[in-house]
Amino acid sequence: MNLFDVYPLNNIEITKALGSNVWDAEGQKYLDLYGGHAVISIGHTHPHYVKRLTDQLNKVGFYSNSVLIPLQNELATKLGQVSGKVDYQLFLCNSGAEANENALKLASFYNGRKKVLSFKGAFHGRTSLAVSATDNPKIIAPVNETDNVVFLPHNDEEALKQAFDAYGNEICAVIIEGIQGVGGIKEASIEFLKLIRSLCDRYNAVYIADSVQCGYGRTGLFYSHDYAGVEADVYTMAKGMGNGFPVAGIIIAPKFKPWHGMLGTTFGGNHLACAAALAVLEIIEQDNLLANAAEVGDYLITELKRIEGIKEVRGRGLMIGIELPESLPNVKKDLLFKHKIFTGEAKPNVIRLLPALNLNIAHADQFLNEFKIALKG
Repeated sequence: MNLFDVYPLNNIEITKALGSNVWDAEGQKYLDLYGGHAVISIGHTHPHYVKRLTDQLNKVGFYSNSVLIPLQNELATKLGQVSGKVDYQLFLCNSGAEANENALKLASFYNGRKKVLSFKGAFHGRTSLAVSATDNPKIIAPVNETDNVVFLPHNDEEALKQAFDAYGNEICAVIIEGIQGVGGIKEASIEFLKLIRSLCDRYNAVYIADSVQCGYGRTGLFYSHDYAGVEADVYTMAKGMGNGFPVAGIIIAPKFKPWHGMLGTTFGGNHLACAAALAVLEIIEQDNLLANAAEVGDYLITELKRIEGIKEVRGRGLMIGIELPESLPNVKKDLLFKHKIFTGEAKPNVIRLLPALNLNIAHADQFLNEFKIALKG
């Protein structure tokens, strides 16, 4: 049997990882500024994380949500404390797409409506409704096509007002990333997020803050949407939540009332997933990683803006996009194969930096020095 060939692969096998570095099968060391799609939030193989998971595995690895799992309550309490959303409710699942799918389903249960507003450049996942709210027709199969999703220009306040004027009480939810990841590290403006909040309040629509990539401390705030000073009804999260262990969730405002069977999952919130998520929050808290993400991120952004030949530097904290001119199409590839630095990308020519939240200034300087050389070819 062969693998189903859907991933374009770099010819690199990672055999060891520690902190912000990884090593390949030949022993070559790399600086990891991508963290496997923004997943590695506290660094590779952090000792507290490894111990938490190992200790839990030696007790019980899995049982379903048909029994008491005190770790879930412990996780909900810690997440409320660290995020500041102490009065919200937590539902645990397995992936970002599943989190967004459940958020949209919950919204529709709440107000009995179908229409969803999403935005150009959005990426919300690959499952049924999440992919329909994603601005990429190529990955929307015919069975996923629906007239229930309306795409609006990003950060266009007038278009948003017109959509609410046109659809009014048909609108189930507005779903938006605080900073678009796949869309090229594009931040939603404070005014735009405040307008979403006020229009959702007026029409009893649900404001869903997709924090799958831009949340969990990546921007220096726990949820990137927090910079706007408004609260969403539902926040979705995944990626950095488990530092590589598959765990995701949604936190839900108090106005939503659950009933048995409303949402469900076999693997969501299992013992190992909760242990991983608790370890991440404990390390974020004890090592003050929100402040570190803000400090090191500000340093990187400031230094990057001083480099000639870059079209634009965007982002916040350790979620950074570097837009390059079309004349420099090979910088990401050169960074990996010539300079041994993992980065991400967004089409057409944006380099994405999504490192661990405990990245240090020495690693930032290493990247800056190598990046300047890569720009010169």
